[in-house]
Amino acid sequence: MTLAYSPDTAAAPAIVELMDRVGLKMTFAKGEEIFGQDEDADMIHSLVSGVVRTTRLLSDGRRQVGDFYYPGDVIGLEIGDAYRFSAEALTDCVIRVVKRSSLAALSGKDNLDRALWEATRRELERTQEHLLMLGRKSACEKVASFLRDVAQRDGSDEVSLPMGRQDMADYLGLTIETVSRMVTQLQGSQIVEFATSRLFRVTRWPALERLAA
Repeated sequence: MTLAYSPDTAAAPAIVELMDRVGLKMTFAKGEEIFGQDEDADMIHSLVSGVVRTTRLLSDGRRQVGDFYYPGDVIGLEIGDAYRFSAEALTDCVIRVVKRSSLAALSGKDNLDRALWEATRRELERTQEHLLMLGRKSACEKVASFLRDVAQRDGSDEVSLPMGRQDMADYLGLTIETVSRMVTQLQGSQIVEFATSRLFRVTRWPALERLAA
């Protein structure tokens, strides 16, 4: 299984290509909100650089992390009129933004509909994979899957984690204490090695792949 931000599930090229032609580039500092939960979903966002986290606050005050987005991803695709999640910059970000109505006028409604359908289909696949992981994997398997996919996305020997342990916990449906124990367990098995809490490398790829499968 691949987590939501795997390059294999990147946003549909068609919608990104359309936005590259007509979208307005905006910069967001680390920690800055891009759009809020329940706000009108009249804009489409394509991430150019940086990492974005989406979250939803539940009625009892708990927080659910919906997804992590990387360059090339489309953020906040909604079928309804409002954003179900809020989006926040985990790092300094550049985002291309365009009104849905403007994109339709400039690209043609049929072209936009096809591009949005493909992007929405991919987003649904990401959501289904996330639900499968939450329901079927053990705590160790969840953390292993997460670290594997971040490492694949990063593509370097030393992998930087833009998200903290609480973000990981809220995404994986675990407590922060459980995430920390699983990281310690993976290090004890010499599968990964953390230089700091935000910097690690994979030392045994086959073992990590077996746990993440």
